[in-house]
Amino acid sequence: MGTMPIGKLLANMSMPPMISMLAAALYNVIDSIFVAKVSEDALAAVTLVFPVQMLMMSINIGCGVGLASLISRRLGEKRQEEANLAATHGFVLALVAWVIYAVIGIFLSGPFLRLFTGTENEVIYEMALSYCRIVMIGSLMINFSIVIERILQSTGDTFHPMIFNLVGVAVNTALAPILIIGYFGVTGYGVDGAAYAAISGQTAGCIVAFLIFLTKKHAVQVSFRKFRIRWGILRDILVVGAPTIVMQAVQPILIVFLNALFITVSTTAVAVLGVYFRISTFAILPCIGLNQGALPVMGYNFGAKNRLRLMATYRMAIKVALIIMIVAASVFWIFPHWIMMLFSPTQEMLDMGIHALRTLSLCWIPGSFVIINIGLFQALAHGIFALIISIIRQIGIILPLAYILLVNFGINGAWFSYPIAEISAFALAAVFYVRTKKSQIDKLPDGAPIAGTSPVIG
Repeated sequence: MGTMPIGKLLANMSMPPMISMLAAALYNVIDSIFVAKVSEDALAAVTLVFPVQMLMMSINIGCGVGLASLISRRLGEKRQEEANLAATHGFVLALVAWVIYAVIGIFLSGPFLRLFTGTENEVIYEMALSYCRIVMIGSLMINFSIVIERILQSTGDTFHPMIFNLVGVAVNTALAPILIIGYFGVTGYGVDGAAYAAISGQTAGCIVAFLIFLTKKHAVQVSFRKFRIRWGILRDILVVGAPTIVMQAVQPILIVFLNALFITVSTTAVAVLGVYFRISTFAILPCIGLNQGALPVMGYNFGAKNRLRLMATYRMAIKVALIIMIVAASVFWIFPHWIMMLFSPTQEMLDMGIHALRTLSLCWIPGSFVIINIGLFQALAHGIFALIISIIRQIGIILPLAYILLVNFGINGAWFSYPIAEISAFALAAVFYVRTKKSQIDKLPDGAPIAGTSPVIG
């Protein structure tokens, strides 16, 4: 990460997680397509649980970001033993997180879902409750997979995480139609089948992840021999990770309130929102994968005090993210009808969905700048900046604005809250970037010249 040409390095680091993210996005869509074939109520039920799944992923991603940032910085600083200890602590955090998820799934998922369904939507409630409990109790494997993924990515290995992620997605995708609808003599389990398929895929991916992790040589080593918890290491992980957890958790919290708001209009609005969140992953997840590849490179070169490589990585990531988002937004504007038809919509859902997809996709272009800057802030251990951006964007702007627009302009007006909020986040990210660049980045030495670039990169 300190010598390879930036273009080649970023491609090597980012392409595998981007491919993994695209595969995960494909599964999300396929899963939703078959759930929609069960009924619109089934799709609404899965949508109600979606924030819970996102909250679990928020904790996993936040701890993973803190872990990857710490490992990459320690490797850049040549502090090998601390990098090894950080990796070991990652598995401890994964186990603790699973215990929390399982307890919540057993005891709190029912009261939570009842807030949205009441007694008039008992069918939706029962489907959502069963689905929620299965995915939360069965989350241990995905927790361990994410820890292994982040450890490997922090050391420059993004190829092997792609392999075990693709295995998980392949198993997921193959089992989804069989377990949801029922093929080859297997009885379909409806919404529960979607949960069983997800857990099966996560387990398969985790098995492959452990096989790779235990049989290949890596830049860090994990050992529980004479292990004891080092609270300083946990603190270092969570200093960066906790803001990311909160930042990521803001999104499912927002969806919870939007579901509660939109279900007062119709369950169709909730279903459309669910379609958007799943189909939008084709645009957002590749950018997140790009960010995953760029983050350890920026963190390593920040630790190694190489300003030229840090800024070259940042600028190239911005350009690639912008291209991805422009292409994705164009597809949503040109083909919204075809996209909605994948989900067996009623005429009401089709009409609402076409308008929603076109409006909501407007937020992606400024969002490309926001995503990469969040990665920069995390690489430099400034997770608090990412947290502030996320809270202001989603809780401070989207939620109240969605309510105001819904009351005054109906559901089609409420969708505009997203692009308005993203433009605000763009401005705030720019302010934090300028501040960070002046206070830290510009004070770094240039470092070694980069092949094929100007000796000066601003």
